[in-house]
Amino acid sequence: MRRMDKSFEPSTFESRWYSHWEGNGLFKPSGDAAKPAYSILLPPPNVTGTLHMGHAFQHTLMDTLIRYHRMRGFDTLWQLGTDHAGIATEMVVSRNLHLAGQGETRDGLGRKAFVGKVWEWKKESGDTIERQMRRMGSSGDWSRSVFTMDPMPSTAVVETFVKLHEQGLIYRGQKLVNWDPVLKTAISDLEVVSEEENGHLWSIRYPLVDATYEHVETDADGIETLRETRDYLVVATTRPETLLGDVAVMVHPEDARYAHLVGKQVRLPLCDRTIPVIADDYVDRAFGTGVVKVTPAHDFNDYAVGQRHGLPMINLFTDTAHLNDAAPERFRGLDRFEARKRVLAELESLDLLVEAKPHKLMVPRGDRTGQVIEPYLTDQWFVKMDEFARKGLDAVESGRVRFVPENWINTYRHWLENIQDWCISRQLWWGHRIPAWYDEAGKLYVGRDEAEVRATHGLGAEIALRQDSDVLETWFSSAIWPHSTMGWPNAEAMAERGFDRYLPSSVLVTGFDIIFFWVARMIMMTEHFTGDVPFKDVYITGLVRDKDGQKMSKSKGNVLDPIDLIDGISIEALVAKRTSGLMKPTDAPKIEKATRKEFPEGIPAFGADALRFTFASLATHGRDIKFDLARCEGYKNFCNKLWNAARFVLMNTEGFSASGAPTPTTDAERWILDRLQQLLKDVEAQFAAYRFDLASQAMYEFVWNEVCDWFLELSKPALQGNDAAAIASTRHTLLYVIEQSLRVLHPLIPFVTEEIWSHVAPKLGLAGGSISVQAYPQFDAALTHARAAADIEWLKAAITALRSVRSQLGVPPGKAVPLLLAGKGDAAQIERHAGGLKFLAKLESIHWVQGEPPAAAAAVLGELTLLVPLAGLVDLDAERVRLDKEIKRVEGEIAKCHGKLGSETFVANAPPAVVEQERKRLAEWTTMLDGLKANRGRF
Repeated sequence: MRRMDKSFEPSTFESRWYSHWEGNGLFKPSGDAAKPAYSILLPPPNVTGTLHMGHAFQHTLMDTLIRYHRMRGFDTLWQLGTDHAGIATEMVVSRNLHLAGQGETRDGLGRKAFVGKVWEWKKESGDTIERQMRRMGSSGDWSRSVFTMDPMPSTAVVETFVKLHEQGLIYRGQKLVNWDPVLKTAISDLEVVSEEENGHLWSIRYPLVDATYEHVETDADGIETLRETRDYLVVATTRPETLLGDVAVMVHPEDARYAHLVGKQVRLPLCDRTIPVIADDYVDRAFGTGVVKVTPAHDFNDYAVGQRHGLPMINLFTDTAHLNDAAPERFRGLDRFEARKRVLAELESLDLLVEAKPHKLMVPRGDRTGQVIEPYLTDQWFVKMDEFARKGLDAVESGRVRFVPENWINTYRHWLENIQDWCISRQLWWGHRIPAWYDEAGKLYVGRDEAEVRATHGLGAEIALRQDSDVLETWFSSAIWPHSTMGWPNAEAMAERGFDRYLPSSVLVTGFDIIFFWVARMIMMTEHFTGDVPFKDVYITGLVRDKDGQKMSKSKGNVLDPIDLIDGISIEALVAKRTSGLMKPTDAPKIEKATRKEFPEGIPAFGADALRFTFASLATHGRDIKFDLARCEGYKNFCNKLWNAARFVLMNTEGFSASGAPTPTTDAERWILDRLQQLLKDVEAQFAAYRFDLASQAMYEFVWNEVCDWFLELSKPALQGNDAAAIASTRHTLLYVIEQSLRVLHPLIPFVTEEIWSHVAPKLGLAGGSISVQAYPQFDAALTHARAAADIEWLKAAITALRSVRSQLGVPPGKAVPLLLAGKGDAAQIERHAGGLKFLAKLESIHWVQGEPPAAAAAVLGELTLLVPLAGLVDLDAERVRLDKEIKRVEGEIAKCHGKLGSETFVANAPPAVVEQERKRLAEWTTMLDGLKANRGRF
């Protein structure tokens, strides 16, 4: 049998074990109908992407749940897949064409050839993120992985569109959308990043037509500062170029300054037309002059006003944000920002520009291009959402879908109660092309393919048909992901993939930022087409930020690559990675300086297990997660501690083997088995509550503190003794506890546990070839030992106290000292553990004090005082100082207790158990103080 390496080196075994697991089909669902099903649906990452910290964090939690339930005997399926990422993929392939230098472009190639180039790229480079997921240990069934453009989900997308259209739930219409003038497509709200920027607020005169009014201004105290007769209104705007598309000016209906002007006309500056003055309570009377312009085709709020008042829509821009023929001739063809300069110049020359002042405003930019997004009036395809929203809300309100933490239901509810129709079309080539055709007269036909359209509508070959050039946005295919990955609507594929068994899935693990875009739409679409919800639980994670709480972004230069944390990266490579491909290359020096300061030696290799443990420890139910690299170092140390503990066990059990649970003969064994059972109860409860942080904390404390720090030490007296039965049972218990600990930890840190288990398992006669197919340990009441547990806790406290005394006295580690006992104590308990006490505290003898004790260093355990005679050991003056300091500390603790118990507020409002605990603490501190003072008196 091969020996464990002396040092813990994750790189030597992590990839080897993953290949073993995948190659032996250990990630595949069993399909065993006798087992309960447990399934998780992976939020499909973009095929263009690489693994980022958010992915790695969520994938760790999903994999932990899958491994945990697999070991508990569930038939587990982690359904994997990737998204075709329409916009991102077109950008990547277009950039690659440019870099190739062959003169090929997207538009030059044409639709068919360009899509062919995309498929070529997908074949060569599209599986990067899946390789990285394997590096993290993701134990999903790769043989079932689905790509959103595969034939199976593509069929489901077309079927969904056709059925919704037949049901009157999909329509084509002209509405305002977010438009990226560089990509020349509509984009979703999720792809718009709005941040505060410096801008201007321009005030412009709009002349009244045949009307005047008395304009009055007052200061903050209501004192009149100006009164004059005006024949114009002053309108403030941050986008003066859009005034060319104004169709009204608007005041609040209860604003006495302007009420008599409602219904009048103003002359639109720079244009040969007049527009009405209207009233709407949308207006904020306190903003500016209380008069605002209305441009329904270029502002979402104005669009809603236009709908309420039946106003016309004047679209000023082309799809590249240049002014079109709706603008006065002299402005046509200008870029929107050049048009702004021209408009302002003309307004100033006509004395219509009142003022321009600096103004902070939220500017929407496309997350892909960084360009200012234009609200754009265009023909798009939409899904009617009112009825969907009602059903989606009922699915959660009825409890059929549960949010964890439950407060996220409020976010979900708010969106559904204020929902708008969903724009599903995109002006791209890569994606699911909309299954709609037009004849030469522009008449629309929808069908699964052109042949079906012709057959259904009796259209002969002589009638030319043109397919809609738009594709469906990726959130449309994602909305049906739960059932499209299960073969729907093909009955044969559904049966083969276990549709009825794995849907609804058990839990969806995702971020709060896509509750609207994905979670809600999956609930609505899955129920609409299958009659059931897509998942039972939705576990919402926080957002992974850097150690200072800042969002990780390329522009800030604070992004961490999970693979770099696993394998390590040099400082030069890290700087190069962080400073390349920046949207603002001028930021590179600043980013380099910060990176070199934070990581002067680069990032060391922590291994996948340490990173996974770090993620689990951070998985609270909070909104934000601060990722600190120091935690990775701490959890690598934990893995190393586990490694060395296993080596200790193996070295002390050479030539020994056993099977089953041990029959303990020592209290140390009974105690550790009891503590193991308490751990199992705790872990089960925390996993059920999705408290990965508390589950990982319990595992850490058990292995580090109780197994490594104590049980290995407590086992030494038996191992080095002469009792053959105690030696054998202790060896058995050592193997059993370390093996059970490995199983408990495996879902969280699979690689190191598998490697160690391969060395431990043969000594316990365990077969199966992998820890991942072993049963997860379950609580066993027969292995609890309350009395032994209490005894060992006392022994630990006594050893800790005596070691503290030895340390304070400066007694050499190898020197044995006598121990005297005074006060009250359990003589039988002390007798039972005299051997362990002597061995671990380095005692030469233990005796009860007869008469007045000599000068001694004291440690107090309840009513029992442990005394180490000072003769020949210590400077008595120094011991007096030590005792005085200890007495002062204990008196401080007593004062804290009195402070709490003397507070009526604390006693009245704190839980009874907390108050009782404080009273217990006071009694313990008081007893300790009495013992210390008595010992001090002897000096």
